[in-house]
Amino acid sequence: MKRKLLTPRWMALHALFVVATIATGFLAVWQWDRAHDAGGSFQNLGYALQWPLFGVFTVCLWVWLIRMESRAGPDAEAAKADLPDESGAAAATPSTRRRPLVPPPASSVDEDEDPELAAYNRYLAELDEADRRDR
Repeated sequence: MKRKLLTPRWMALHALFVVATIATGFLAVWQWDRAHDAGGSFQNLGYALQWPLFGVFTVCLWVWLIRMESRAGPDAEAAKADLPDESGAAAATPSTRRRPLVPPPASSVDEDEDPELAAYNRYLAELDEADRRDR
């Protein structure tokens, strides 16, 4: 797991998160100083209190991504194997997906069951047909 976090992609992410966290600290100090200057306002004070929250969010997101990567064990490799390769063919391993990507079509509604829903479905069918004719 630790080797995954030392790949070039993850090193770039680590650098990005460190820079973002330090930047939020500098921005908080800048807004704090600006709030206490002659031209400062309560808006600057609000920003000075808001930037540290952004820094905390950045650190929390960083930890969350690291935890998500550490939990991604063998299931992630199986999921990657199910994706189509460059040629468009899926891998030969069995799928771990529990449900289809596209849900089955809904059953039709008769006029006796719900007349309002049946009328709305007819209206949608007319719109679809008009859209197909315009193409």
